[in-house]
Amino acid sequence: MMRDLRHIGSSKSRSKGKPNRTLVKKEPLDLRKYLLPMLRFGGMTIGLLVVCGLLAVVLHRLTSSIPFPVQQIVVNDTKRVSKEELVALAGLSPGDDMLKLRLKSIGSQIASNPWIDDIKIQRIFPGTVSINITEREPLAVVNLGLLYYLDAKANLFKPLNFGDRLDYPVISGFTEEDLSIDPAGTEEALKNACLLLALMQNLTVMKLEDVSEINYNKRHGLTIYTTKNSASVSLGSENLPEKLERFAQIYEHLKTQQPGLRHIDLDYKDRIVVTKG
Repeated sequence: MMRDLRHIGSSKSRSKGKPNRTLVKKEPLDLRKYLLPMLRFGGMTIGLLVVCGLLAVVLHRLTSSIPFPVQQIVVNDTKRVSKEELVALAGLSPGDDMLKLRLKSIGSQIASNPWIDDIKIQRIFPGTVSINITEREPLAVVNLGLLYYLDAKANLFKPLNFGDRLDYPVISGFTEEDLSIDPAGTEEALKNACLLLALMQNLTVMKLEDVSEINYNKRHGLTIYTTKNSASVSLGSENLPEKLERFAQIYEHLKTQQPGLRHIDLDYKDRIVVTKG
């Protein structure tokens, strides 16, 4: 007799299986809720960019079509370079388009003149170009074989030409070769000479007009030569303010007490060496 064994033990098998779970129906994700704000923001951004682009194009066309001609060129007062020279160097003319001026290039052209130290150029709409310059002032004349003007920043800025003034202290002891072989050392020595001249402007016992020459020597430093009796004063290269102060204290006394004074050596810490002629 055959039996249907499919149902035998079925209840036990069900009991060993996983327990039934309650199924929760998930709501579909509403993408429109997220996409629509993003699309609106993107559309507004694109629209804004388009409007800005159109405004830029319109502005460019307007500025290109509306002329701003140069009507006047204003130059500050100068001593060395005339207004006509500056305007010629700048290459400016009335009627030039203000918007097309290249101020940096104009400044470089003006700076080619050795007397020019600093330049400021401005457009002042509707039609003015302002040029404001600072000129270099010679402090001394440096003898390098050729004569050069030296300014207070120790710049050798201009070779002397016929008609240039020579009534400045002369600095000697340098050569063109020094500038090429030891530019840093030469610059430092020239700065020391400028410092000495600046300090001497405050001296009462000796003025710059009394100085005929300042000589530089790599070993001995700076030596002052006077115009009246060709007396010399050796200062070395260090502690120039202190040495000049000592010089100021003794010079008048030495001139009266030591006739025929030829040389004063201050390049010592503890003494002063005086030589008579």
